[in-house]
Amino acid sequence: MIGAALRQLKQNLIYVVVGSLLAGLLVGQVVGPDTRSALQAAVVPVLFVMIYPMMINIDLREVLAAREHVAPVGASLLVNFGIAPIIAIGLARLFFAGDPAYAIGLYLIALIPTSGMTAAWTGLAGGDLEAALVAIAVNLVVAVFILPMYLSALVGGDVGFDPNALYRQLAIVVAIPMVAGTLTRRLLLRRYGPDRFETFKPTFGGVSSFGVMLIVFIAMAIRAESILADPVSSVATIVPLVVFYTLILAVGAGVGRLLLSETQSVALVYATSMRNLSIALAIAAAPGFPPAESVLPIALAYLVQPPLGAVYMQYRRDVVDADRGITDILRERLSRS
Repeated sequence: MIGAALRQLKQNLIYVVVGSLLAGLLVGQVVGPDTRSALQAAVVPVLFVMIYPMMINIDLREVLAAREHVAPVGASLLVNFGIAPIIAIGLARLFFAGDPAYAIGLYLIALIPTSGMTAAWTGLAGGDLEAALVAIAVNLVVAVFILPMYLSALVGGDVGFDPNALYRQLAIVVAIPMVAGTLTRRLLLRRYGPDRFETFKPTFGGVSSFGVMLIVFIAMAIRAESILADPVSSVATIVPLVVFYTLILAVGAGVGRLLLSETQSVALVYATSMRNLSIALAIAAAPGFPPAESVLPIALAYLVQPPLGAVYMQYRRDVVDADRGITDILRERLSRS
């Protein structure tokens, strides 16, 4: 019964995040300093609950297969760590010139690519699943090492950013759960075998989604007053997110069309447009990372990213696979209405 509830939680994550965000903002208006301190103390344990199950589902040994998928993995690294940061910098200067907190949230989204949904959407859209799995592992490892260098260059002067502090946080909220998740994965595979292990994956994803729900609630409750001090600007942060995701999907599709086969191109689109929001959220919410308001853009990104994956999947099915044009689809739907 608990497993079924966790799977439902994962399947309805968009609504769960919205509910947690609103509940946190509401509770944050009425709680006192003692409650905020208790919520702050719960952040690290909740972050572990969020990241550890996710790491069990990721096979980091896929990094060793990178040589067999040089073209799609190399293209994903180019887009994720070359083009995506440039897009994020431009949008941050355009929309967040006076608010470094929201800019940091956007940078975290841009600099931590690929999630478990990369593989799921790639499979649903008929892409190269093996290339997607390798890209997930390689990009995650690269992001852990490159993130502090990028952030120190982008935001150091604005918020007193300390790269050493971020490395410590990465060790706590990413490296330790990564090691624990890898060891747990090996233990479960050895004891139950690959087929039985696959049946556990949805439950692990559900536990991670439960952690997302809690951390969004806690982060919003702690920072409710500052976020609601300018509600219009806070809500407007979703605009650059939509622009970022639209541009990064277009770039991924364009690079894939130029350099890769069709199935590899699908893998590239999802390896670049699906960002690892759980890890971005964990870093933004971890104690000591300035400023905690950077959680808000990441929470709102949960509203943008899944529909984006669904739209591209439907495009592949209804247009590409059916060998039809977009104008044909629009004409058909207009005739129905």
